[in-house]
Amino acid sequence: MYERGEEMKKFSFKELRIKNNLTQEQLAQKSGFSKDYISMIERGERNPSDKAKAIFADIFGVSVVQIFLAIQRTISTVSKKEDS
Repeated sequence: MYERGEEMKKFSFKELRIKNNLTQEQLAQKSGFSKDYISMIERGERNPSDKAKAIFADIFGVSVVQIFLAIQRTISTVSKKEDS
């Protein structure tokens, strides 16, 4: 979790989950989504809905915008690996 006003560094979705000391299974249980769905988000195969982003933001203690940026970083990172 982040303190109010603390700047979030540039994390991918997976890095954000790990920073919060959560396994995919734990995040799945807390969010109500499947572990497979969490894994697909982390691999850049799924872009969660705004409602899902709000759920993740609440769990991680960050803003929805920060979740959006984390997802964009994930997609960008995956794209760069595929281009190599």
